[in-house]
Amino acid sequence: MLTHCVFMKTKAHVRPDEVRAVITELGDFAGSLDGVLSFHGGANLDFENKTPDHPYGFVIQFRDRAALLAYDRIPRHRVLGQRLVDLCVGGAEGIRVY
Repeated sequence: MLTHCVFMKTKAHVRPDEVRAVITELGDFAGSLDGVLSFHGGANLDFENKTPDHPYGFVIQFRDRAALLAYDRIPRHRVLGQRLVDLCVGGAEGIRVY
């Protein structure tokens, strides 16, 4: 199993519903793919206040590296990824992936 974690530093003017819409679409898309075991995403509930700069994120669990690479190559992933980039401070620089 491979866990793909994505954390976003959104621009100040971005509305929460804009971010939620993209995360929901990503979840629906990921859930339709072979090799995706789970998807969880939404607002950062950091009760310790250690990561306030990244108010949203998601985690996708893939069966293996091959499933992640297949997901990455699908055009729909790239379209949704670009929408996330557009919502983040500094574009892609505002996204952390682990």
